[in-house]
Amino acid sequence: MSDFIFSVFPCENFIDFGLYQFGWEQCDPSHSFGPAARNHYLFHLCLSGTGTLYADNAAGKTVTYQIKSGQGFMMFPHQVCTYVADREIPWEYVWIEFDGLRAKETIDLTGISRSQPIYKARYKDIAETMKTELLYIVNHKEESPFHLIGHFYLFIDSFVRSSTSAQSGKGSSLRDFYIKESISYIEQNFQNDITVEDIAASCGLNRSYFGKIFHENMGKSPQEFLISYRMSKAVELLKLTKLSIADIGNAVGYPNQLHFSRAFKNVYGISPKQWRNENRLPSVSE
Repeated sequence: MSDFIFSVFPCENFIDFGLYQFGWEQCDPSHSFGPAARNHYLFHLCLSGTGTLYADNAAGKTVTYQIKSGQGFMMFPHQVCTYVADREIPWEYVWIEFDGLRAKETIDLTGISRSQPIYKARYKDIAETMKTELLYIVNHKEESPFHLIGHFYLFIDSFVRSSTSAQSGKGSSLRDFYIKESISYIEQNFQNDITVEDIAASCGLNRSYFGKIFHENMGKSPQEFLISYRMSKAVELLKLTKLSIADIGNAVGYPNQLHFSRAFKNVYGISPKQWRNENRLPSVSE
């Protein structure tokens, strides 16, 4: 039977990046997983041995990739994948599942995409740091969420810097400046009755052009991003405070409680009250 470590991240209160689960496995020969799809980004780093990835590309066609020690692969949200350990030299890998408001733009910096999901190291020393950070997270699951998310940021930094496909100079583009300005505006004004026109105007752009470049960079429309940000703040308040549902809705930009409850259910599939009942911290009681 395979040696195996698996952990679920204990906290969902991080917005830019959030962890979901992580682990390590020394696979048996021909051990397979899938076909399956995830709701978030799932990265595997092969530590030793070899294996095969079967992944649907952007056109929906299944592509086969051979993965060896030192390489990795990314599963994108809702992408159907299967991966199989080699029969003779089965792989050992570490994995981490994550997402967040800045996940897509960060992965874009690595040059990895649904059509090119394979990680190859450009700088071995930085890649070694990346591996060290991943193994640290896996082996220190008892540490606080803030401690683990700090090491996750160190992983992300080395992941981007070590990738052979990393996009150079992307961060200095004018588009990137507009995106950062718009996100900053949302962070400072999400609790107010702001519109996409307001966000675009804060950057000095018309709505049509702003919506186009925002979607291209973030993978979602400005309105979708605003809703995601507000809902992320809402779940923090539901979990950590005793505020009423109406007060929480008002605090995240929904003065009408019915509108807030509908928006929340569209994102999480359940009402704010039900979510609170299922996720409230033991230290926060009625």
